[in-house]
Amino acid sequence: MSSHPVIVGAAQFTQHKKTEKPLDPLSLMVKTSSGALIDSGSPELTGYIDRVYVMNLFQWSYRDAPGMLSSRLGIKPRQASYLPIGGNTPQMIVNRAARDLAAGRCKAVLMTGAEAIYSLRRAMKGDVVLDWPRSVPPDRIDGENTSGVDKIEESYDLFFPSLMYPLFETSLRASSGRSPDEHRMRMGKSFERLSRIASKNPFAWSKKALSAEIIATPSPENRYVGYPYTKYMNANVDVDQSAAIIMTTAESAQSLGIPEDKWVYPIGGADFNDIWYVTRRPCLHKSPAIRHAARTALQQATLTLDDISVFDIYSCFPSAFEIARKEIGIPDDDPRELSVTGGLPFFGGPGNNYVMHAIAAVVDLIRKDRSQKAMVTANGWYLTKHAIGIYAGTPPVHPWSDRDDSLTQRAIDAEALPMPVEKASGSFTVEAYVIRHDNAGNPIQGTVVGRLKNGSRALAVIDADPDGLLLMEKIEWVGKEGYVRYDEAVGKNMVRFDVWG
Repeated sequence: MSSHPVIVGAAQFTQHKKTEKPLDPLSLMVKTSSGALIDSGSPELTGYIDRVYVMNLFQWSYRDAPGMLSSRLGIKPRQASYLPIGGNTPQMIVNRAARDLAAGRCKAVLMTGAEAIYSLRRAMKGDVVLDWPRSVPPDRIDGENTSGVDKIEESYDLFFPSLMYPLFETSLRASSGRSPDEHRMRMGKSFERLSRIASKNPFAWSKKALSAEIIATPSPENRYVGYPYTKYMNANVDVDQSAAIIMTTAESAQSLGIPEDKWVYPIGGADFNDIWYVTRRPCLHKSPAIRHAARTALQQATLTLDDISVFDIYSCFPSAFEIARKEIGIPDDDPRELSVTGGLPFFGGPGNNYVMHAIAAVVDLIRKDRSQKAMVTANGWYLTKHAIGIYAGTPPVHPWSDRDDSLTQRAIDAEALPMPVEKASGSFTVEAYVIRHDNAGNPIQGTVVGRLKNGSRALAVIDADPDGLLLMEKIEWVGKEGYVRYDEAVGKNMVRFDVWG
């Protein structure tokens, strides 16, 4: 037997919306971690685990979540880590664990995460009483936890993903040459496929299959949040979901008596970051990091893209989904499914742990048909941190090793633009824009990313009334030229366009 890393246990759980005594996130993790242990079929596996990883919690944190989890499971790990923020984290940790297992640096790894935001909101409305342990800040975060926005981006509220991702989308739309209406329906059709998959997934939060028209059309139930995205195009974090997986080596799995039909092999993986701050990226609708990660993972797996049977493309917003598809090289008309879960808007977006569900679903799929090969993509922050993994029912051709990808990462980083101009003045050409809506669906404010005459980039608030903002939703505004000035009173750049008079 070999030191090839294998996934030997996987479990998911979705807490019913009307649960009378909902479990807190830690208890959800105990449930799925126990489920993954049972799934392995080995009573001895619990005592074999020497690493525990817990994904960062959006809500209801604990002083030492990995330690508390280990105690409740009866695990005594040598390393128990609470990880930084990032939707890329589950796949990143699979890649890390695969390297470490292959090198003999650990014996078995448990990784898990959970959110119970839906139950928390129920409690805030008085619909349920929560008997949960007190929420406290974590003692530590094991790893770099750098913010995804700089101080200028933060001042324009771009720390909200629902406002940042629309910038990618309007840039992507303009580059395609599609009209706003054509592009809106394209987004709807893309996410209709996800909704259909979720409708058949027993773990999905939303099991109602929605049409492209319903997804793409603003309505009282589906208002614009950050134009051009309706509510159904946003990741749904209001869920109670948990997933866990356990990895060891083929040699250890055999010694523990875990049947080979339980084994699923990670056979390729890669992690790259795009230029960290969005406003310093030369192009807002491309991701060199995803492109390099996909190629590197496929190369390690000795596969071509045509060899992949099924994908799970990270789908927090349409732009994340579409940019990844394009960078990986998946054709528009490719018949292969691009999700195994139904995606973050419909399956559910349980914080930083969504990809754990995708991996657990891939494990189930490959166990049923060992000829299947799956690619999972993961995205953290704002198309910033990327991890890709490839899974199969047979061992890898090339063993996992400590590959040095630093030259590629440095090449990506070298393309960074200077920081945006904080106090801009003069002619200003739109590269991308977003329009924020209130809870009634009315436009209330717009933000533009653009270029000054000298090529410098700047951010600006749109100086327009609601009618002006509505006009920007009807016709393409990318490429239009306005005049920008710094407003001392509000501490931001303001841009106005002549078309408004």
